[in-house]
Amino acid sequence: MPSTNKVQNTHISAQIRTLHGALIDIVSVMNRPDRDEALIQAAGIRLDRALFPLLIGIERRGPIGVVELADGVGRDYTTVSRQVAKLESLGLVERRGSAADRRVREAVVTQTGKAMTDLIDAARDKMGRAIFETWDRHDIDELVRLMRKFADAIKGAP
Repeated sequence: MPSTNKVQNTHISAQIRTLHGALIDIVSVMNRPDRDEALIQAAGIRLDRALFPLLIGIERRGPIGVVELADGVGRDYTTVSRQVAKLESLGLVERRGSAADRRVREAVVTQTGKAMTDLIDAARDKMGRAIFETWDRHDIDELVRLMRKFADAIKGAP
């Protein structure tokens, strides 16, 4: 019986290339400054665009150390440390010692910061609904399921 292994490998390689292209497109859109500005404006908040992804990252992943946060947003940790200090001065986050390692200071969102991220979430929900308004529920459910599966797999990959 002939092997189909090479056919499957070729198919997977082509799909990986297509997936990579789609991810580049998605990341490119998500990293555009005008997209952050539009979301900030739609949320009706006042926040420096450079601080926006950090506040969201702290709210979603906090308590979180500055080094881990910097890795997550692709910035230098010294820059992120200064920006987190700015968020702290605005009353949006607070820094405290880590329970696991007292040498590490973690950032956590405050009630004021959470209220701001709730406004951002509401604006993101409205924008997302517009994007998916022509999709059927099954396709949205499958996209979410598969994206979560992919994200979990890629986090564990070397």
